[in-house]
Order: sequence, then C-alpha cells, then structure tokens
Amino acid sequence: MQGRIGRRAVLAAMLAFGAAGALAAGPGPDFTFDSIDGGKIDLAQWRGKPVLVVNTASLCGFTGQYEDLQALQDRYAPRGLVVLAVPSDDFAQELGTADEVKEFCAVNFDLTLPMTTITHVKGAKAHPFYRWMKDQHGFAPGWNFNKILLGPDGAPLGTWGAPVRPLSAPIVGAVEAALG
Repeated sequence: MQGRIGRRAVLAAMLAFGAAGALAAGPGPDFTFDSIDGGKIDLAQWRGKPVLVVNTASLCGFTGQYEDLQALQDRYAPRGLVVLAVPSDDFAQELGTADEVKEFCAVNFDLTLPMTTITHVKGAKAHPFYRWMKDQHGFAPGWNFNKILLGPDGAPLGTWGAPVRPLSAPIVGAVEAALG
C-alpha cells in the first residue's frame, strides 16, 4: 500500500540511520518507575500502545531534543504513542534534584510528557528495566538521550543513540509502524 511502510523497510531504515537494531520479539515484562510527580509509573498501564523510553539529562548537549520528544508525543499521542523521559545522572549531566529537573523541563521546554525521578540507567545500580534491556537485548545507554521503542506488547522494537533525533525518519517510521 502506498504511504505505508513495511516492517522490513522500517528495520532497514533503523539500521541505516543509527538504530542499534531490531530486537528480539516477545512480550516484555512489566516495570515500574518512580514518577517525578509522585507515585508510580507502571509500563503495564500502556500495554497496547508503543512507548518510547528516553534517558535524559538537563545539562547535556542533546538536551534540546526535549523539544522534539514533546513534538513527537503531541503528534502521535492521539494514535496511542507514549514518550517517557527517564532523567539520569549516570553521565554526570543532570541537575541535583527531581524538583529541579521538573522545573527546568517545564520552564525551558513546556514538557507535558510523563517523566520519572532521577534514575540509574547503567551499571550495577541500573533500574531493572535497563538491566533487562542489557541482559536480554544487549542494549545499555552509552550516553544521554538514548531511545528505546517498546511495541504495544512491551517488547523492544528498536534502539537509537543520542545523535538520532526523535523526529528523524528512522524513529518516526518505527513509531508509525508500531501504531499500525
């Protein structure tokens, strides 16, 4: 069909434009994060929807990508996409407290997408989600603003490094394919 990208084309584009590659299929386990707004964020609440999980940092050279993350959320949320920001200081570029991160993102980027508290994404203290990604799928963030697209069943569909912008063709194509 014209205007619709096939799965093979999306996977080829992901590889060509910097994705770490398509990941093994199969439903992902449920993970819970602490929300920057208080309470919990349970990935299971979004089953049936694709979720783009991004480890972020307020003082990083890629911080401007927050604008594209919000634009991606705004564009595709009506069709079901969720963009989850996971602030982390594992690369020594995050503000000191979750309240500072929340204020920084609200003032500078008018973010409305869900966000966790400051969370470890690598090493021995990594959040269970990131340990699962490394142990089961061979992916660990090498820097801030690494992106992981989870399919509607919670299984990872692809990963992208910091230089790949959220509105780039590989990510948009993969999101559209996941949305059907």
